[in-house]
Amino acid sequence: MSLKTAGKHIGRTWSLAGRLTALYAGSAFALVLVCTILIHWNLVSSLEEEDDQFLVERAHVLSKLIAGGKLKSRELRWEVESEWQGISTPQSFARIVDETGRTLTETPGMKDRLPSGLFPATPKASGDVKFGRDVRSPTGQLFRVVSTEVERPHEGGKQILQIAVDRSGDEAVVRKSIRILALVLTAALLASLFAGYQIAYRGMLPVTSMAAKAATIESGTLGERLSVEGLPAELRALAGTFNEMLGRLEGSFERLSRFSANIAHELRTPLNNLQGEAEVALSRSRSADDYREIVSSSLEEYERLSRIIDSLLFLARAESPEMLLKRETLDLGQELQTIKEFYEAAAEEKGVDIHTEVPLPVAADIDRMLFQRALGNLVSNAVAHTPPEGCIALRAYREGHGVRVEVADNGVGIPAEHLPHIFDRFYRPDGARSRNSGGFGLGLAIVRSIASVHGGEAEIQSEAGRGTTVRLTLPNVTKS
Repeated sequence: MSLKTAGKHIGRTWSLAGRLTALYAGSAFALVLVCTILIHWNLVSSLEEEDDQFLVERAHVLSKLIAGGKLKSRELRWEVESEWQGISTPQSFARIVDETGRTLTETPGMKDRLPSGLFPATPKASGDVKFGRDVRSPTGQLFRVVSTEVERPHEGGKQILQIAVDRSGDEAVVRKSIRILALVLTAALLASLFAGYQIAYRGMLPVTSMAAKAATIESGTLGERLSVEGLPAELRALAGTFNEMLGRLEGSFERLSRFSANIAHELRTPLNNLQGEAEVALSRSRSADDYREIVSSSLEEYERLSRIIDSLLFLARAESPEMLLKRETLDLGQELQTIKEFYEAAAEEKGVDIHTEVPLPVAADIDRMLFQRALGNLVSNAVAHTPPEGCIALRAYREGHGVRVEVADNGVGIPAEHLPHIFDRFYRPDGARSRNSGGFGLGLAIVRSIASVHGGEAEIQSEAGRGTTVRLTLPNVTKS
């Protein structure tokens, strides 16, 4: 997806307040809509039940008259031929048809309004009549009709009774109900949108306030924090997480500022030395031996600059996830012995003993060059800070699914207040800045980076006057 397409897609995305408004309004309107449909359905069902009950009663009365008396009895003719229209009852019609389909008698005017074809073709027995069906007359008038068979035990044969009831009044009631419910739904939709917007707007006020506060935080104001008082539980957790992030950023900026100052200081010292030596060499004519001495001194400063730049480049590469490791299976006991032999001469010159402690064979898949560099930095630091007649122990052993390598000495140790920063770049507990201090404060930072690229970690324990122990924990042990 291109940046332009992505930008258009983001622009079409709804705001959180808009989504909440739509959800609140949609939920409320859906609830009102369901209730409205149920009310309307109940009204229609009630009207149909009333008409069906009326039809059943009429069919029951007429069936008894047909079955128990003569077809032309006065009472039956009155029941059939009169248009039954009272105050509380709808207008009804009745027709009696013989088995051949010939009309025997019917309510006056029924022929034009309700032809026989509108009634069910297969009538039910008189005892089975429970509900009718809606039909429309040729004039468009709505009727509910029912058709039933009636046995004539005295005269023999069957006759078909067709009864209808006018539903024009019911239809008017239903239409009026639909208009009223439509107005109710429209008002409910508008009210739901308004209420949903108010709820979303008020609910988003803390988020808006947090966003406004966060927008004012810059690199120079990283010490500020979002207030968590009065926030809902979910936003309180978000604000707390954001404050923790600000704390990490503040610490990173402080380390970056300190790192930049340290780089400037470390690079300025050899550059000033080189500039001074060059100015001295050019101040007057000198012998070849003098020039050779100046060039030799300058070469030392160049080497110092090269080591600083090399260490910084290594740290930059170590922080990249694309750094490739040349892993190989190493016998850590043998590797510690190699490191010991390399630094043994320097340690003996200072009167320090170096020994290894690897009680069981330990193997691991690690990068040999990086491992040797990390151990070399630790051993050189230990030799530099261990007094005569001291000792340095190199240990390796298995631990769970990994290995642990230790470099321990009984030297001068490190005060407790320096331990949290001891792995920072250019950090030195004594604050020394001279070239004679024995380093420029990148050794332990490199050790930690090497452990990190292997998926492990580095930790330190130290006590002033009692020595220091640095541990490297590395995963992925090769089983031997």
